[in-house]
Amino acid sequence: MMNSSQVRSLGWAAVLSVCLAVMTVLSFKVHAVKSQVLLAERQLIALEREKLLLETEFETRANQRQLAEWNQVEFGYGAPRSGQFLEGERQLASLGEVRGPDAPNPIRLAKADAGDVAAAAAADAPMRSPVSGAKVTLASASTEKSAGAVFTQAFGDFLVDASPIRPAKAETRRVAKALAAQGLGE
Repeated sequence: MMNSSQVRSLGWAAVLSVCLAVMTVLSFKVHAVKSQVLLAERQLIALEREKLLLETEFETRANQRQLAEWNQVEFGYGAPRSGQFLEGERQLASLGEVRGPDAPNPIRLAKADAGDVAAAAAADAPMRSPVSGAKVTLASASTEKSAGAVFTQAFGDFLVDASPIRPAKAETRRVAKALAAQGLGE
């Protein structure tokens, strides 16, 4: 048999478990309503953006008569006619003008295989600049930094300069790097 204090303790445990169950159910309801509110806010933002787009399009279409007048009077623009469309690149090239006697030579793109470049370098044929005519020497890959290394160095310097975290250490590193570049550092 149970005495009154045990019955009272058992009653409080039952009330506490019921309250815990009700609190859990309410917590799930609150989270469900909160997610519905967030979804509704996202839909409102999407609808506001769509409304702004439609208002802009409406204003643009409302001004088409004025735009057409400006195009015709001010700029001389007109809608393309069927005779203005071209069949292909050859027809486009035929529209070009003949070069005059004092016109500069056209820029032409050249394509060379890696073997041709290596053969020319091995033959000690000096390459010349097309602008100045001066001799051009090619840099070898071993003496030049790779693009990745240059990018990594520049990006690292940028991060050190732009870092809001530990600005004193960043400044110390920058000073140490400048001293090392001048040969004064450790």
